[in-house]
Amino acid sequence: QVQLVESGGGLVQAGGSLRLSCAASGRTFSNYAMGWFRQAPGKEREFVAAIRRSIGGTYYADSVKGRFTISRDNAKNTVYLQMNSLKPEDTAVYYCAADREGISIYYTSAYNYWGQGTQVTVSS
Repeated sequence: QVQLVESGGGLVQAGGSLRLSCAASGRTFSNYAMGWFRQAPGKEREFVAAIRRSIGGTYYADSVKGRFTISRDNAKNTVYLQMNSLKPEDTAVYYCAADREGISIYYTSAYNYWGQGTQVTVSS
């Protein structure tokens, strides 16, 4: 079992930045690929970014490429999402998730554990 707790969400103006954190406890954190997803009201949950178990393998949705950066600190059991140049369309609840296999990292169904989510609101 892996428990995930997100933090760092909030209200920010367009063009601003936020850094989300996701602290993991339970099983060995470094054994899991980690992902960030988001869900806006009335929309399906969508992939934002993922990072493989080994450092260096990162993946992004086209909508956030060049603005968001995912990273992990295995010593702290934490994954981060640095979000720059935020836009109103980035407004959503952001979730982190852990994937044992690390293969189908773009899909919600691949992830075994989820956090409770943190709200990000970007005002225009």
